[in-house]
Order: sequence, then C-alpha cells, then structure tokens
Amino acid sequence: MLVFMDYVQNAFYSVSNWNRDNSYGTLTATARALLDFDTPNSIRLSVSSLSSPNYATSYTLGSTGFVDGSLSYLYSSLPLSLPSSSSTIPLKDIIEGYRQLLPLRRPDEPWWWEVWQGGKRVDRKDTLLYGRLYLPASTLEASYLRRLSPTSQLKLSCVSDSRLPNGGSILALLQHDVGKYSTEYLYSTDSALLGVRGLYNFGPDPRDDTPLTPLQAEIQQETQRTVDESILAPPQSIAAAAASAATLPSPTLPSRLSLGFEVYYGLLNRAGGASTGLRFTTLPSHTGFPYTMTLTLNPLMGNLSSTYAVKASSSLALCSQFDFNVYSYESRMILGMELWRRKQQQPRRRRSRRRMDGQENGGGDAKWPENERRIVNRSNNTTAAETDQQTQTQNQNPEDEEYENDTNPNPNSNTNTSGVLKALINEQGSISLLWEGKIKDLLFTTGVVLDMNMSSTSTSMRNEGVFKSLGFEVAYSS
Repeated sequence: MLVFMDYVQNAFYSVSNWNRDNSYGTLTATARALLDFDTPNSIRLSVSSLSSPNYATSYTLGSTGFVDGSLSYLYSSLPLSLPSSSSTIPLKDIIEGYRQLLPLRRPDEPWWWEVWQGGKRVDRKDTLLYGRLYLPASTLEASYLRRLSPTSQLKLSCVSDSRLPNGGSILALLQHDVGKYSTEYLYSTDSALLGVRGLYNFGPDPRDDTPLTPLQAEIQQETQRTVDESILAPPQSIAAAAASAATLPSPTLPSRLSLGFEVYYGLLNRAGGASTGLRFTTLPSHTGFPYTMTLTLNPLMGNLSSTYAVKASSSLALCSQFDFNVYSYESRMILGMELWRRKQQQPRRRRSRRRMDGQENGGGDAKWPENERRIVNRSNNTTAAETDQQTQTQNQNPEDEEYENDTNPNPNSNTNTSGVLKALINEQGSISLLWEGKIKDLLFTTGVVLDMNMSSTSTSMRNEGVFKSLGFEVAYSS
C-alpha cells in the first residue's frame, strides 16, 4: 500500500498531466506490483492529513524491537483536489496492482500554460516540495519536483545520514516525455554516477495532427477564446480547457509495443552498467483479457528476465516471472496473484406508483405514500428535490414493476472494493501473503512470510520455524 505522501505525489502527476507509465523505470511496474510487494514485519501506525489543497503532513510510529517513527511534510504549488480521508480514498488509488495502460495523449502546447495579466506573464512553474525526518536515527530525506514545460520536469532527491559516505548523497533527474518517446538523464553524487534512460513506443505518434470534428473545433475555439480573455479567467480554467483540447480522439490500437534501454557509468569507481527491455501490453480497446509481457536483459551480468501478467477478471490478476543467468545457468521462478474483494450490494425494494395509488383508493392510510417517501429519502440520503423527481418519474411510468433492485450500476468501480489479497511463491518454497483493505475509517495492511522448504540442512534455519516474518500496519488520514 502506498504511503499517504506517495498518494499525494501521484495526484500531482495526474493534475499536471504527467504520464508516469511512459518511462523505462516503470517498464516492469505491473510485475513488481504483483511479485515484489513488501510484507510488514512490525507494528506501525500512520496518521496523515491534507490540511489544505497545497499542504499535507504525515506522522508514523512503529516498533521493531525499539520505537521509531518519522515526520513528513509536503507542499504543492498546484492545488490538489483529491479524496484525503481514509474512509473515502479509493483502494485502487493507494494499492498498486495490475496497471492498465491508457492510450498516449498529445502533449500540451506551451502557450496553454501561459497566464497573462496586464500585458505581463504571471504564471509560475508547478512545484512540489517534500521532506521526511526519521527518528531516532535523524535521517533526513528531501525531494524537489518542478515542471519545466509540458514535456519536461526536474526532480532533485537527497538524503542526509551520518552513516553514509560523505554524510549523504544527491540525485538529479531530468525527464523529457513527448508521448512517442521519453528520455531521462540522471546524475548522483554517489560515485559521480552519470546515466541516461530512454523508452520508445512503436505505433502512431500522438503529436500528429488529426482531423477535427465540429465539436472538437468548437472546443479548440473555446480554448483560444479563454486564453485571449485570461485576464478575467483563473489559471485553473485555462488548464481545464487545454486538457480538454489535448484529449482529442486519435487512432487507437488494441496494444502497444515499447522498447527501452538504460546506460550508466560511475566516474569515481570507473564501473558501469547497461540494460535493455521490451514491453507488450494491451490497451482498453482490446476485446480480450488485458495482459502485459516484458523481457529485460542485462548483457554485462548475463541476467535475462521475463514476466507475464494477465487480468483474468475484474477481481483477479495472475503473474509469473522467470529469471535466467547465461553465465552461471542459475534460474528462478516466481508465481503471484492478487484477488480483490468486492462489497456486497444490498438491493433496495421500491414500490411502484400503481401500488401506491391502490393503497390510497382502497381506504388505507392516506399518509402512507408520504411516509414511504421519507423512508426512502432517509435511506438514500437524497434531497427533497431528488425525491420529487423520482416521484414524477414513477408517475410517468405507471406500469413499472412492484419491486425493483437498485444496485451499483458500475460494479467494477474503485469505490466497490473493500480489500485485496496478494500471494506469491517461488521455487524455494517461500510463500508471502499480504492482505490490504479498509475497516470503517482505517486502512490496514497485514502480511506473513512462510518458509515451506523443510529440507534445509541448517539447524538454525530449522529452529526458526515456518513463520519468517509477521506484521500489521494501520493508517488514518483526514
């Protein structure tokens, strides 16, 4: 489960129209979410709050034999309107699972971000600041994120710890994404590391112009008029109009093939590395089961890794990974799954207008229809205007059935889930189980790691038993 600060940072990416999935670093994000999840090994409590659309705080307290904790603060120059209460946060927004990629969108035009007042530009670059202090170790983490343009952003991450060489390190990452391809340039003060990463998507280029329908042309004209009158319009209106024009329909494909690479070299230790990878995934227009396949290769170390993930149903996803080293002939296999638990829908019974009229004409209680309206109004938390509208609808359709089921029209929505079970097993007989969900206003995570390989010859390992780790975490936010 994502911590609250990561959840807020993801919201910043979404509001600023930055695609996190179009990067070589997220090439195997689906497999990592299903196979590389961390199980808690202690008791931990987190309390977070989004006190304003621009400011968030989080406090964590845990026990791993000794009491530890952390204090976190986050500031965003871009107002973030997102569910912050733990009772209203959709679980699929804070629990990483099978990631369904969306079609590539056309980048925003630079002039969409301009705000003019009195003949002067008053717009500012969107910025995010984040800091976290670990206690009692006094380790400090900080992050600075700034959107430079609609297609680029700069991220600085640093850590200060007396136990690290030189007392800490700084990592600078410059990202550039135009949809068709993306590049990243990084530098780390640790060993003076230089690196570059890239990802190329085969298929149509989202930057290509497409014929506009009359409705799309009207949207574009409205966007131009809004920008021309930006003296009276707030920046949020311009950004919303620009986002609408940026999502013009383009030729959609049922799948996407991506090719990526990574090269890095340390100037101080004179050591380098390289890797390359392929990803084939289905898009929402695919008519069958969604699935994702990846193949990564590290030529220097001789490691070859392949993954296959499939979303068998709206509640079940399966994943497998096979690793092989061409130099040592060692191999590894991992199988994993996630199973979402849906909330049980309680059908509501509604009497038809014909039944109500029969009660009135038959000498029954004349106030019964009004009492019935009050009961329905109280159970559904609707307003009086909405109740009157429902009554008018019933009057227009007197031949409705006497009872009808009113269930959630979208059973696959994010608000219809109450928890998820994740499990994985490897070739050595190690089993990891993780259960994440929501109880009233609290988010919880519990997990256990089991070692079912009892053929170990080590006495110390046999004395440890089957249970390797067990933990429980509770989070509350407002």
